[in-house]
Amino acid sequence: MSEGERRKVGKRGQVTIPKELRERFGISGGDDIVIREEAGKIVIERPVTREELAEGYRQRAQRSRELADELAGVSTEADDHLGDAPEW
Repeated sequence: MSEGERRKVGKRGQVTIPKELRERFGISGGDDIVIREEAGKIVIERPVTREELAEGYRQRAQRSRELADELAGVSTEADDHLGDAPEW
């Protein structure tokens, strides 16, 4: 499917998404999809679900906590090695 599959656009602008792609992306009849333009191309994709969005926020928060913990150690190490910042 990397080359793409030619489809005809119906009189009302309808196009059938190939079965292989519907199955791969979990798209069934009646599902919502998002259609948008990106860099001069038409992109069709599944909308992000609330669950996927929430999981993304959880992962980002976890990564932020990990970075904060890592930086706290680096800051302490730098203070121990370099001393306090000079007064300008």
